[in-house]
Amino acid sequence: MSTSQTTPTADTPATPASPAVDPRLLVRQGGVAGYVDEFRRKIKSGDLGSLPVVIGLVLIAVIFQSVTGHFLQADNLTNITKWIAGPGLIAVGVVFVLLLGEIDLSLGSIAGVTAAITSVLAVREGLNEGLAILIAIAAAVAIGALHGFFFAKIGVPAFVVTLAGMLAWSGLQDYVLGKLGTINNINDGVVANLDTYFLGDGDIAFAWVLAILAIGVFLAGQLIEARRRAAAGLPGRTTGEIALRTGALAVLALVGAYTLNQDRGLPLPLVILLGVVVLTDFVLRRTSYGRKIFAVGGGIEAARRAGINVARVRISVFMISAGLAGLGGLFIASQQGSADKALGSGNVLMSAIAAAVIGGTSLFGGRGKTWSALLGILVIQSITTGLDMVHAAQAIQYMITGAVLLAAVVLDSVSRRTQKSSGRG
Repeated sequence: MSTSQTTPTADTPATPASPAVDPRLLVRQGGVAGYVDEFRRKIKSGDLGSLPVVIGLVLIAVIFQSVTGHFLQADNLTNITKWIAGPGLIAVGVVFVLLLGEIDLSLGSIAGVTAAITSVLAVREGLNEGLAILIAIAAAVAIGALHGFFFAKIGVPAFVVTLAGMLAWSGLQDYVLGKLGTINNINDGVVANLDTYFLGDGDIAFAWVLAILAIGVFLAGQLIEARRRAAAGLPGRTTGEIALRTGALAVLALVGAYTLNQDRGLPLPLVILLGVVVLTDFVLRRTSYGRKIFAVGGGIEAARRAGINVARVRISVFMISAGLAGLGGLFIASQQGSADKALGSGNVLMSAIAAAVIGGTSLFGGRGKTWSALLGILVIQSITTGLDMVHAAQAIQYMITGAVLLAAVVLDSVSRRTQKSSGRG
């Protein structure tokens, strides 16, 4: 008995093969198994995301808590959230520059000269402190525009331009401060309160309100995004995934609020740093300007052919990074109680660059996010604080930070190579 078999003819065309679907576009409907499969795929393709940093933070906390016995106490964690504001803001600016595949060596000097201009205008000249701050930050933005002009219009390498700027603005900082070299902050002034002020004067309600607000905004954003993609006929996150992501954020936010409230409440430096990170993350991921930055960092010639004004994007990025460095300099001045000739020198710039890279921003351009600056500076400050608590020498701190930075760069290089070999580079 023969078995009938249909063969393609002119009247019965062959059934076309189903097109291959990029797994990144699939809706995850496999429950826990689906998430495990996606995680494995990302690891194999080199897409590690923030996982190494999160694991690093957990290990740092466990190690120093076991050694000191009080690393995770509320007062110590509150101090860490305050101390990261200055270098963290500079690191956010570094992320913008690194996304272009460039480097800015002048940000430490810009932080110093901004603090110096503010102090001279407010203390020596008697100008309103708020106005002095605005003038100083405007000067920092103008410095960034000057760097960007030489780089984008004249064609001088960014490394050379910002190296010259590092020397020039450090000299200007010394000149502005004069022979004394140090100007103390105004008692209970704007700059002085940047590091010492707690919202509501320690009222615990502020931390809870911010945590709940963050959870609500995140959930609303997830739901709106899912609805928008569904309306466009695109796959999106399932309800279960949205609930899981929101739940994870809720645990983190509420535990953070509880911890801060065990000490003095919600510190202003943390609020400002988080606000800047959220705002810049929105700009990079949700605006056409942000997409242009990624495009320029991914390939200049391709960006030009796409109609992007590459010079304008480059100049604007250097302006943003300089402005954030200026703001970071004011927080550093607040922490140390004065503006002096040493502000912005030492390891300030290196810590900011290291924070961006450790957090996951690529040195090769085109990949990164501003949240990486926050994660990276948390790693660096946690290591520094923990080593201070065990009375380790500063030389040891530098060596450990350098080793962590090297590990981050190696991980970035290996990740890029793996992604290229898997067709995603």
